[in-house]
Amino acid sequence: MNKCVGSRTLLVFAALSAFLAVQPALVGAQTKHVRTQSADAQRHRSPRQSQQTGTAKPIETINAWTVGLAGGLLDGAPIRFATEMARVVDDGDNLHVLPVVTRGPTENVNSLLYLRGIDAAIINSDSLDEYKNQVPNIQHKIAYVLNLFPSELHVFVRPEIQSLNDLVGKKVNFNTLGTAAAYSGPLIFSRLGLDVEKTFIPHPIALEQMRKGEGGMAAVVFITSKPVGAFVRGRFEPGFKFLPVPYNNKLEDYYLPSSLEAADYPNLIKPGERVETIAVPTALVAFNWPTSSNRYARVARFVEHLFSRLDKLQGPGFDPKWKSINLAGSVPGLARFPAAQAWLDSHAHGSRASQ
Repeated sequence: MNKCVGSRTLLVFAALSAFLAVQPALVGAQTKHVRTQSADAQRHRSPRQSQQTGTAKPIETINAWTVGLAGGLLDGAPIRFATEMARVVDDGDNLHVLPVVTRGPTENVNSLLYLRGIDAAIINSDSLDEYKNQVPNIQHKIAYVLNLFPSELHVFVRPEIQSLNDLVGKKVNFNTLGTAAAYSGPLIFSRLGLDVEKTFIPHPIALEQMRKGEGGMAAVVFITSKPVGAFVRGRFEPGFKFLPVPYNNKLEDYYLPSSLEAADYPNLIKPGERVETIAVPTALVAFNWPTSSNRYARVARFVEHLFSRLDKLQGPGFDPKWKSINLAGSVPGLARFPAAQAWLDSHAHGSRASQ
């Protein structure tokens, strides 16, 4: 009997010991869970909230004034402009612009039309041409906010090439697929009636082939903001040059007249000379929401903040191209976003003074 009771006592004691051994682990796990919840809550609070004793921030507040801005490839100028705009217009809960890394300014039209959460985008103006057949009246669905900067057409050729017509039937490189040159270059050549053998290899390789006279490479086409480092730093034999591209009615719907000068490329253009060319406008555009909609109100606030704070973007620490931006500049083929036009109308005197 005593042996039996003793056995039961030992069993109860063993069970109790096991339970007590588990308890610290349970308590520790619960404590860790509480810490994790607390840390997560802290991470999701704004700095303003962290100074308060308030509860979690309402979802409605943090989402009320967000604007999705499609920028471009991670290493390109458009995404840099998008992030700089986001920095300057940020206004806490009153405005939060979200720059989005995308496939590039040409693909951004697709993002603006179809990707949820995208209200504005940085595009090359001629990328609209691709969507004309797919999206009837696309010029009424998208409006421009700002003409950001021009991307000049550079047609760089070997010594034996004297005119654009000399390129017909010859090998011309338009850089790799996905770049502005790969999209806009063939489009421009087609409009000018130039039937060339198109290649899409990296420009450094094509330039080296041109230098050595290998592979039949006659020209390279760059479409980017001048000056281009490859031509500033590069050393070329006499006769290598930029061809003039005159502006005419075949180009006026999307492009602007421009020029390349000695100040841009002192090793390739003589002082006092200039080479006629065209430029592809890179623009900030917005979806043309109904003026009574919430999404329109968000973009309108973005426009107001951006235009009112342009002087900050033109100061130190931002891309130098901001200094040449004219708020009243137009974008061929598109109408101005109504809120942008309203701001210009109400600041007509100040806008003229800054031009």
